[in-house]
Amino acid sequence: MTNKTILFTPGPLSTSRATKNAMLRDWGSRDAEFIALTQDISLKLEKIAGVDQKHRTHNCVLIQGSGTFVIEATIDTLVPRGAKILVLVNGAYGKRMAKICKIYGRPFVTLETDEDTPPTENQITEILEKDRAIKYVLAVHCETTSGILNPIQEISNAASKAGCYLIIDAMSSFGAIPLSIKQIKCAAIVASSNKCLEGVPGVGFAIIDEAILVNAAKNSSSLSLNLFDQWQNFKNTGQWRFTPPTHVLAALGQALIEHEAEGGVEGRGKRYKKNRDTLIKDMQLLGFKTYLDSKIQSPIIVTFHLPNVKGFDFNEFYERLHKRGFMIYPGKLTKVDSFRIGCIGHITHFDLKNLTEVICDIIKELGVELK
Repeated sequence: MTNKTILFTPGPLSTSRATKNAMLRDWGSRDAEFIALTQDISLKLEKIAGVDQKHRTHNCVLIQGSGTFVIEATIDTLVPRGAKILVLVNGAYGKRMAKICKIYGRPFVTLETDEDTPPTENQITEILEKDRAIKYVLAVHCETTSGILNPIQEISNAASKAGCYLIIDAMSSFGAIPLSIKQIKCAAIVASSNKCLEGVPGVGFAIIDEAILVNAAKNSSSLSLNLFDQWQNFKNTGQWRFTPPTHVLAALGQALIEHEAEGGVEGRGKRYKKNRDTLIKDMQLLGFKTYLDSKIQSPIIVTFHLPNVKGFDFNEFYERLHKRGFMIYPGKLTKVDSFRIGCIGHITHFDLKNLTEVICDIIKELGVELK
């Protein structure tokens, strides 16, 4: 039994006590101290993305809202009205980007692969060579529908060779899986506070190629989601255009301190990998089967097949876990019955071992035979 709920989800997720405590202070949004906090956070996010502060090619633009807010803002701000887009889809978040393109009237095509299958460089290249009207490629780095890690270097290579701009949804990878503009050529890396950075929900950000951003003044059809105007206001005043999520920013500031202390991307990724490996090993010993091949399994979230055995009901399984203080996620796959367990957040492999021990007890309580 635990005295608190631990989130084994892809975000929101469990946060440290210090990160929670950072939200106890009230901030004035126009105060010099808060302006300095905003700037410090932006520079730290750029550093994680590999931006050279002496020769800055990319700029971090913060914006209020969830990850989808900033994805929508980035597409509408960076992609000119008539520019054609290729959207790579192997899960719900690729489909969401395609829906955004449709709503905003941007012409687009999709390359859709199965939820357990990453796109290949050759597939992308073939489409881009046949359709020279395509100028932008949208890709999800880690698709948490399944937990698949897409080959972002190959995707970048294909886009670059075709002269296309790449926008990366790095929502579930940024901060734990290497993603540097020094190796990955892209127009923008887009993420949020409440995933691998271990902050709380409420702010997103895009780290954008400045050469593209300066030419984006007339693209956006939104007032509040206009990243060009947001960037200009930060440059000119250091302030947010509209009321910022002050407490969320303070929590992110603390979370970034902890991220750096853990060893940055390398250190955080190492802990998450240990979490994943512990989870998979113990769950397989119990008789559960993973959905993805190990070669494409990210350390972010693991999808398991729903046992097709008498006596196993997911809702009952979920509720029993929840009552013991453990929260997992239902499946999001379209073709396979599944459930998901996240490996990220302020948790260690000991928490995963506790989880699998409780799962073992629940399986016995249900009288289910998995092996």
